Amino acid sequence: MPVEPLSQKEVEDRLAELPGWSLDGDRLTRSYRLGSHFAATAMVVHIAQVQEELDHHSDLTLGYNSVSLAVHTHSAGGAVTEKDFELARRVEDLAPGHGAH
Repeated sequence: MPVEPLSQKEVEDRLAELPGWSLDGDRLTRSYRLGSHFAATAMVVHIAQVQEELDHHSDLTLGYNSVSLAVHTHSAGGAVTEKDFELARRVEDLAPGHGAH
């Protein structure tokens, strides 16, 4: 079943429920700071596991003590869809366990 792009209003409404996330061009984005490079690496591995479970993958960037994500849905023409928000919610749920802020 194809995934449908969300309207601008739907994106804005969903973003209001995800503090720290924003729309950058056609992608949902978020950066996190962590206490160490090891903690950031562990969070990247955890995010990768969630992405495999959802079969939906972001651009995931590991810095010294930071993790950044940018996501949209290629199969919907690069638009933002509910799949992107599901990934964002899952990442938000796991972030505190890694000490991310």
